[in-house]
Amino acid sequence: MNTKHTIPSDEDLTAFIDGELTAEEAARIEALVSEDEHVAERLEFLARASLPFEQVFAPLLAEAPRQKLETMLAAIPAQQRAKSASALTFASRRRFLGALAASLVAGIAIDRAVIGIGARLSAKDENSEWRSVVADYISLYTPETLAGPVPVREAQAAQLGPLDEKLGLSLSPEAVALPGIDFKRALLLQYDGKPLAQIAYLDPETGPMALCIVMSDAGPKTPDLESRKGMNVVYWSNETHAFMLIGRVPADRMKELGEDVRRRLSA
Repeated sequence: MNTKHTIPSDEDLTAFIDGELTAEEAARIEALVSEDEHVAERLEFLARASLPFEQVFAPLLAEAPRQKLETMLAAIPAQQRAKSASALTFASRRRFLGALAASLVAGIAIDRAVIGIGARLSAKDENSEWRSVVADYISLYTPETLAGPVPVREAQAAQLGPLDEKLGLSLSPEAVALPGIDFKRALLLQYDGKPLAQIAYLDPETGPMALCIVMSDAGPKTPDLESRKGMNVVYWSNETHAFMLIGRVPADRMKELGEDVRRRLSA
């Protein structure tokens, strides 16, 4: 395996998937995919969001009329299909069509950093399910995914601003800071038709971490700890939102970090 090349960023890989790279840049990505299994896995993940389609949506897929799916695929504008033809060629070798079919059945729309989950999941399992989806996503993060300098406070505040608007919160860099752990970026995703905030961090000892927040009417819940995808998760909720802090930090330390950030977010 060639380890001397520069690992492409998520932005580069997403542009490749969207057919927005030049021929030279696309050829470079294709070469890296063939040389490096980690790059290939990351590209596959971004192409189909690495969501648990098979487990969650298998019953729906089994019930879905094939003709209806083909009609839905045919309705995609020809220009859009042509734009991402090279990316679809790659993804088809990795069962992309199967994931796409499941996505269509479940009403999923994926566009860059937006992840949609179909509304067929029951309200009873809502909080557990969203944590499972986030864990699947974060488990593919590596330190290289979050490489780069720590944004200055002004840049952090600018990234948090859109999250505030969508979730009805007031997130300051100080409120979401984790002691000894670097803030890396804040993203606005989507879960089950609702905005989902993801604040990513890089712990120098254990790697990527994330604080995620989604709107929820499940009611208040005191902090609890669970394990998902080899990571520890501290989760809690209030009257309007559900929260989770996830990473490979030891359980005791994770509980301390979770309680600290929970207290500041509640202030």
